Amino acid sequence: MSGAAKKVADGAFKSGRNIDWEGMAKLLVTDDARREFATLRRAFDDVNTQLQTKFSQEPEPIDWEYYKKGIGSRLVDMYKQAYDEVKIPKYVDNVTPQYKPKFDSLLVELKEAEQQSLKESVRLEKEIVDVQELKKKLSTMTADEYFAKHPELKKKFDDEIRNDYWGY
Repeated sequence: MSGAAKKVADGAFKSGRNIDWEGMAKLLVTDDARREFATLRRAFDDVNTQLQTKFSQEPEPIDWEYYKKGIGSRLVDMYKQAYDEVKIPKYVDNVTPQYKPKFDSLLVELKEAEQQSLKESVRLEKEIVDVQELKKKLSTMTADEYFAKHPELKKKFDDEIRNDYWGY
């Protein structure tokens, strides 16, 4: 196997060990997301297994003597010479340098979106607590207590009454 293919196979194997599949699975909410995630993980494992088995093994050496006995030495020597002359070129990666800056900028955007999402999550959790508290107190709450928590709503109602606007 060429050195580049071995590097790719080793890199995929190492990156596969570093992925926190269970941690990511805990973040999924819907059944569809869980199914898609399971499909992604199976596909990743399949590719990783192929890289480890197919591309990490060296090809078995050819037993030229065995073929010389059965076919004849002239023909086998001709094939052996042609086989030895085959040179597999080294892989030169021209693609990664083009996409590395794009990937890095996407990572920055991802971190920003993550921070924004966490802030929004905190705000929504706080709002959920407020709504649950309001739900518990709603049957015994007076209008004055409600307006004390929401003065902007009281001001809006007072303005509508003052301007003789009754919503129709």
